Amino acid sequence: MWNRRTALSLVLGLAFTPISSAFAETDFSTVAFKAAQKDGKRILVDVWAAWCPTCKAQGPLLKSELAKPENKDVVMLRVNFDTQLDALKAFKVQSQSTLIMFKGDKETARSVGDTTADGISKLVASTN
Repeated sequence: MWNRRTALSLVLGLAFTPISSAFAETDFSTVAFKAAQKDGKRILVDVWAAWCPTCKAQGPLLKSELAKPENKDVVMLRVNFDTQLDALKAFKVQSQSTLIMFKGDKETARSVGDTTADGISKLVASTN
């Protein structure tokens, strides 16, 4: 039987239940990138640094954008700006907070330092 206590317990339980995102962040590797390219996947390469405030601001925006149903197929590969120098060279990246979209083996869009929901949404939509 429903009463106020049961309803309150349900609401509080839902409020504190973690929501799983529809995508997985994966550390960049050449093997993972080439496999996603071969499969014709939509790929988001996120070049980040732990000390970067712009990267921290991009994080929640990326999670929100990639949690949308239309983006459930996007593969997100994270390149560590401080340790993955070969990847930086391969992607011709000079700054952390760089986001690069690919559809298969074709780069479709790139941005640096964008912390707007609209800008990130347009970047991801470039692969549609």
